[in-house]
Amino acid sequence: MSAGSARTEAERWLSWSRLEEDRALGTLARFVRGGGVVVFPTESSYALGADPESSAGVAAVFRMKKRSAGKPLPVVAASLEAFEKLGIEGAAAGFSGLEEAWPGALTVVVPCREGLAASCGRKELAVRIPGHLRLRRLLARTGVALTATSANLAGSEPLLELERLDELVGDERVVVIDEGRLEGGPPSTLVRLDGKSVTVLRHGAITLETLRRIAPSLCFRNGLSAGAVEILGKGSG
Repeated sequence: MSAGSARTEAERWLSWSRLEEDRALGTLARFVRGGGVVVFPTESSYALGADPESSAGVAAVFRMKKRSAGKPLPVVAASLEAFEKLGIEGAAAGFSGLEEAWPGALTVVVPCREGLAASCGRKELAVRIPGHLRLRRLLARTGVALTATSANLAGSEPLLELERLDELVGDERVVVIDEGRLEGGPPSTLVRLDGKSVTVLRHGAITLETLRRIAPSLCFRNGLSAGAVEILGKGSG
């Protein structure tokens, strides 16, 4: 292996300690904004992160997952203000109390502006502020939001370790944040917010009872589980 290829490989695999360096953070932010994809740990499994406004990055995620390009990708960010910048009107003021579950394992489908690459032509987007502290800090310090679909082939189990990552990413441009083997666990609870009505599309880490407690003014109802597959795909967090 040449010195140049060894350096490239080292830059592809990052640790959390390396990302404490401003230079590494800046390089990662530019890479994502330029259409690159980052493989990163969430609370339960690894995910594929692209700039939700980048058509090139979103297309790369679909190629890796072999997933239909018509299905939107969920997005994580560090703050409500970051969602506002993505075109979710009123996000900075919160989501009728549901934001009290954040940081945490609740994904909320809300209306968004047209033209966002991650929404795949729809006028809604699934968003959350993650409970993973280092991930949230990374999002805040870089100022980027990321898609957060699970790092796996569509319909397969989520990736908990990186030994077979090359089989997934192929020749795509990726940077990997390596946290070793992850513990797994239930996915995020998925709901759709429409005014004062909340439809539960997938049960997960946060119970319906908890949601009713933190947002008592909202009306909750159970939806079809198929809705979650349509929005996120199997295994997504």
